[in-house]
This record gives sequence, structure tokens and C-alpha cells, in this order.
Amino acid sequence: MLKSVTITLTALFFLSLSYSQSNRIYGSFESNAVYYQENEEEDYENKLGSNNYLNIKYLFNSNWNVEIQVESYLPRRLQSYSDSFEDTHLSTLSINYSKKNFKLSVGSIYDQFGSGLVLRTWEDRQLGINNSIWGFRTSFDTDNVSLKLLGGWQKKGIGISSGKIAGFDSSITLINSDTKYQNLILGLSYVGRFEMPHYISYDFNDLTNLFSTRLDYFSDDFYFEYEQVIKSKDGITQFGSISNEFVKKGSAHSLNLGVTKPGFGLDMTFRRLENMPLFSDRFEQGEIYNESNVNYLPALTKQHDYQLANINVYESQPNVSFPDPELMKSGEIGYQFDLYYDLKEGSSLGGQYGSKLSLNISSWYNLKGQYTYYPSDYDTDFLGFGEKYFSEQSIEIRKKWSNKFDNIFLFINKYYNRRFVEEKSGEINSQILVIDNTLKLNNKKSIRLEIQHLSTKDDKKNWYGYGLEYNFNYNFSAYYNTIVNYENLEDNKPNYYSLGASYNKNASRFSVSYGKQRGGLLCYGGICRYIPEFKGLSFSINTSF
Repeated sequence: MLKSVTITLTALFFLSLSYSQSNRIYGSFESNAVYYQENEEEDYENKLGSNNYLNIKYLFNSNWNVEIQVESYLPRRLQSYSDSFEDTHLSTLSINYSKKNFKLSVGSIYDQFGSGLVLRTWEDRQLGINNSIWGFRTSFDTDNVSLKLLGGWQKKGIGISSGKIAGFDSSITLINSDTKYQNLILGLSYVGRFEMPHYISYDFNDLTNLFSTRLDYFSDDFYFEYEQVIKSKDGITQFGSISNEFVKKGSAHSLNLGVTKPGFGLDMTFRRLENMPLFSDRFEQGEIYNESNVNYLPALTKQHDYQLANINVYESQPNVSFPDPELMKSGEIGYQFDLYYDLKEGSSLGGQYGSKLSLNISSWYNLKGQYTYYPSDYDTDFLGFGEKYFSEQSIEIRKKWSNKFDNIFLFINKYYNRRFVEEKSGEINSQILVIDNTLKLNNKKSIRLEIQHLSTKDDKKNWYGYGLEYNFNYNFSAYYNTIVNYENLEDNKPNYYSLGASYNKNASRFSVSYGKQRGGLLCYGGICRYIPEFKGLSFSINTSF
């Protein structure tokens, strides 16, 4: 089986390369594999896992195109991906037609309405997400009006959901001025999830409705975006079952505004979510692989690039959860501020080459209100801030000292309420300091050294880490990094490390690494998945043609 699949994928890959010269076919190939030596899951020890993706798009003419994606998870999928990923299968197939203002797609549909609060289908291979809709989409666009209609079943691994999804989206341009750039757009959206429960009669409707209204304004130096969502009544999932007595509506409010000037930027986001998750299958609420998510509810916090800054990361809390009388949640409310400022060249603070300053502040809370455990119920205040889930304040300074040397200073102060976020015991206060230095050498070479430290009296106590990267040229680089939980005497001061190299050539990238990976949440764009701790050899290939 493995041999035949390998031959098939190899043949498809080289066949695609041969046809790509016609400029009518193009695509990409990606392979990620790990040989596991030590693992939390015994089934993976001393075994190979591999995720492979071949995507091809063929242009028949200016009106018609076809896209397919073949995926192979042989000899087995990478750990922490859904067990519905197995063998080799056709994952994506879409036939697309467009002419003038009209478009039609049949097959795998990827789309987003507004900011995604009511619908977003997309693929993220790092997170193991591909929640496309298997159905149809049609759209009509003019200079001032955009209309879109779609429907079908949602992809779940190699199968489809039992629930059906239908949606309508519209955008109407109310103001479009060229003399003084400004744009005002009104958006109206609807998404319905129809799922007939099996064997049980519920008091709530089989059809769950989401209605969205949004208003977006943009000008040269100011933007304003507001979206409101109303969700119809639906049963709350409690302890793996849907309650016929605990039936609630949901809602969302999202406000984003900002000011941009030369050398200055200010962005503010406020969001309130109450009972807002929507799944193509009701019983999938709480599943860890994000396979059945219809809408997009990421955590609105700063995304960091450094390992110690990604310990105790925040996941958004849109669900209603009543695990015990001391822990009752109905959603989240909070805000995030970002400030960017350029210190001018030649100024006393900016120095000869100038500096860049950025400040981030975020805080997220449970919804304040009246909660009763039995019978389960709640009544929230619209602008009430309840128990704090998470808060973070960070300041980053990017400083260039010469034509060859620059560095980054990052300081983070973080609060994490594990009791309310993970529904486990504990609260964690921590401070993280990062110093990232880059020195450019001759002949396109450079060396980068980063130093990190996490200080906390809670949880597993203090960490330190460092990393060294050497770039031989623009194509080839090698690195080593490690983090050590040096005050965690109970676990014998665990340390995690990685040694690797990467090579880039044209549109291809090859990488290999060996090390021990810390278990925890891996997040991209505010969406996370859990990765168990493991030790092994990793390698990947990524190319486009």
C-alpha cells in the first residue's frame, strides 16, 4: 500500500511539473514528517508519521478552472492531528466558473463573511484545519454591490458533517470618494446550520440562525469597523450531551478602530462574545481539532515569535460552560490596544539610525451577570466584566546600532487564569524578557543570537532559553535553540532543544531538525491545537510550481 501510494504521489508531482510549463497548470507540494523516538503516545515511539499535500489548479481558459488536492497520511498521520486523517484521499475538488461580474463554484468551498464571526472556512496545515464546505457558491459583484450565496455540508476529515450549512453575504458601498480617499461599506450576512437530532426530540429548532450586520469605514488616516451578530436559541452542550432545559441565544459585538500617520499607528479592538460557537454537528462542541467550526473566533492577543512568550497562551472563550457551581462561564469580553511609534533618525532617543517602539495591552474576562448552577441559567450584563481570564502588557523596541548590527528588546507582563481558561486549578503571573541580536557579516552571511528568560513564582517556576542562528547566504541557514525549566526540581529541570538547517532554492524550501519538543498549545492567528511532548527527527519539503 505504501509503495503504491508513494509511486502515485511521485508520478502526480512530476507530471504536474511537466505540465506547468504550459502556464495552464500550477500548484504546490508539501510534505512534513517526524520520526518519533520518545513520545507521550506509546503508539508513536520509534515510528514515522507523515502529512503530505499535493495541490493542483488547472486553467481551461479565462472562464473555467479546476482545483484538486490529494492528501496522504502514510504510514500514519503526525501526532495531535485528528484520527480522521488517514491513508490517501482526495481532500479538495472544486470546479470554478467566472465571467464578468458572475462567479460559480461547485465542490470544496473556502470563504469568509465579514470578519468571520458567522462563517469562515479555510485550510491551515500547521493546525490540521480544513473545514471547507462541500457544496456550491455563487456570487455577483459590481463596483458598489457584492452578493454571495453558498450552501452544503462541511468537510470532516475524509467525511462530511451531518448538519447542513447555508449562507448569504452582501456588501454595499455607501460612500466611495476618490477626491479625498474614504470608503463606507454596509455588510449584511446570514448563516444557517440545519441539523436534525438523531432519535431525540428537542424543544429548540433544528435550524440555528446567525444574522450579522457590519459597518466599515476607511480613510487615509482612520478606520472603523463594527459588527454585530445575533444567534438564535440552541441547546447548550453539557458533559457531552445537549441539554433540552438549558437553551440560550447567542450574540457577538466586535469593534475595531485605528489611526495611522507617518511613523505612528494606534489600533484598538473590543469584542464581546456570548454563547457564540457554531458547529456543523452540535455534538462536536468541545472537540479539540477544530474540524466542525463554522465561524471564526480567534483569541485577540499579540502573537509572539519566541518560545517562552508562548507558554500559557490564551484561547478565546466563546462557549457556555458550567462544570461546577464555582466555575460558570457564558463567553468573553475584553479589549486589545496596539501602539506603534517610530523614533526619528538623529533624535536623542532614536539615535543615528532611528528606532521602532511598539506597545500592546490586552485583557479578557468572563461575562459578568447572575449565574445559577441548578437549574442551569444565567443573565449577563452587556458591559459587565467578570472574572479575569487573561491579561498581557508588552513593550518592544527595535534598535539599529549600525549598518551591520541591530537588536530587539521585548518585555512581557502576563496574567493567566488556568482555572477559568483550562478549567484546571491555578493562576499564573509571569514576566518574560527577550533580547534578539543580529549581526550582518560579509558575503551575505549573518549571525543571530536570542536570549530569553521567564520569571514566575507560580506553576513550574522560572525558565531560561537561548538560540543561535547562522545564515551562510540567502539560501542556507542552520540553528540551535534550547529552553530550560531550571527551577522545576520536581521534574528534574526539564530542557527542550532543537538543532536544524534549512535550504531555499527558487520556490522550494527543504528543512531538517532534531530535538525534543515541549508539549503545549501551538497557535497560529489566535487558533490553537495541543501538541504532546516528543523527541525525534523532523523534516519537510515545500515547493510550488
